[in-house]
Amino acid sequence: MCLFCQIIEGEVESTKLYEDDLCIIIQDKFPVAPTHLLVLPKKHIDSISEIEEGDQSLIGHMVMTAKKMAEKEGLKGYKLVWNVNKEGGQVIFHIHLHILGGWKEGEPKTFA
Repeated sequence: MCLFCQIIEGEVESTKLYEDDLCIIIQDKFPVAPTHLLVLPKKHIDSISEIEEGDQSLIGHMVMTAKKMAEKEGLKGYKLVWNVNKEGGQVIFHIHLHILGGWKEGEPKTFA
């Protein structure tokens, strides 16, 4: 079972900020921004490159949930980032959407 499936199942401790029937949102353990959250679908899909037609509503739900969480966190500007496959920087092979924000004016807003 992958790390994110273990987090979703409660087998690995994490800071859950949100949960519904389709996804959870946790704090990233290794943040690259002042606010760095992860939207994890409860359905295991290895990568965005593996989604199928039937997954469209799940992906849309993840984006809408990320938007609502960014508003709840008071983020006026933020980035939503998908890392796709190893060549695209993906490390854990369970799709997840990064919510990045919270920078002060003049601070870097890059994601690497």
